[in-house]
Amino acid sequence: MDSTTTRAIVDALTKAIVEHRLQPGSKLAEQKLADHFGVSRTLVRQALFQLSQNKLIRLEPARGAFVAAPAVDEARQVFAVRRMLEAEMTRAFVRSVTPAKIKALKEHVALEKAAVSGEDISGRTELLGDFHVRMAELMGNTVLAQILGELISRCALITLMYQSATAAEHSNDEHADIVKALAAKDEERAVRLMTEHLEHVEANLTFDRKVPTHDITLALA
Repeated sequence: MDSTTTRAIVDALTKAIVEHRLQPGSKLAEQKLADHFGVSRTLVRQALFQLSQNKLIRLEPARGAFVAAPAVDEARQVFAVRRMLEAEMTRAFVRSVTPAKIKALKEHVALEKAAVSGEDISGRTELLGDFHVRMAELMGNTVLAQILGELISRCALITLMYQSATAAEHSNDEHADIVKALAAKDEERAVRLMTEHLEHVEANLTFDRKVPTHDITLALA
């Protein structure tokens, strides 16, 4: 029962953060959350710890829990590095392409589509990021998959908090187009589509979005 309650608190807070009903930097007071959910502070503490593992909040010794405030500059640098890496990865993928690899990517794109249309915000963010890691894995390059995974997780919070549903749907369509170009072994088109795709993802992050409230009760209402 406790784990179900913790899960419910995690889900409610994730939704409030992702939907921008809680500002980056807002303090999440344990007692206020315990009163709001009608649970003990222990359960609230467990939920906050889980959210800190997902990097959605940061826990500060003696100060408490705060909604994470992702650094926009860092996101821009991550996208710059990804464009350099992934253009070359796309070239290499075309040169080693097989029907089995294309089938695996098509299956992944179908999972993304389901998450996007089902409005599964954290699920879609994870799957859209994983598409790029999946390409590296299918090439058998574990080092590249690992590096991309780290870069994407540095971006995940930013994407989670600043990517709209329309932009997520657009990303899924672009992944499908990239797979078509890879299947056709059209190297130049695949590289161009990948570069444009990463530029679009970055351009569609609404960093200047107005965030409404610091009030936990209002945000969770």
